Amino acid sequence: MGNREDLLAGAKRCLLDKGYERSTVRDIATEAGVSMAAIGYHFGSRENLLNAALFEAMDEWGAEVARTLGAEGESDAGTAERFEAMWARMIDSFTSHRPLWLASVEAFMQAARSSELRDRLADGMRQGRAGQAAALLVTGEDSLPDEQVRSLGSVHMALLSGVMLQWMVSPEDAPSAAEVARGLRALSGVVWPDGES
Repeated sequence: MGNREDLLAGAKRCLLDKGYERSTVRDIATEAGVSMAAIGYHFGSRENLLNAALFEAMDEWGAEVARTLGAEGESDAGTAERFEAMWARMIDSFTSHRPLWLASVEAFMQAARSSELRDRLADGMRQGRAGQAAALLVTGEDSLPDEQVRSLGSVHMALLSGVMLQWMVSPEDAPSAAEVARGLRALSGVVWPDGES
């Protein structure tokens, strides 16, 4: 690897270990094994380098979510069982890939100050809505009407974000996969008390 690639890899490690705000130029250069001046030469600034590292981390995060949502293993299960098994895998990833999930939260915070990052996240969310709706309906993304992507995909993304934040802050109080499924069932009864939809 050259200095540029080393810096990107070092910045990503710092991002996952220390977070965006706490990763200094010195930390990144030390982790990459290059001079601090190389950051300015290759990226222009610490922020540009960290944003590039964040883009890579976000791509990994998106791939992890897609893998988790699309994992096989319960093809004989009913819809409720498949949903609960998918959520069990997702919750497991909150623990096994915690630094990646934390980086995703930090990315949303940094997006308030970076239009490039905001645009990248908005594109990722569009893709995520389609991917989540397709995984839930066990179908290809291309066959989904926009209405299903906007409704089902958006609501599931909101649910995923909320449950993930609970697991990041207080895992002992966060809902299990079974509780997520029961909660949705109860919410459905509140929204459609007579079983209408």
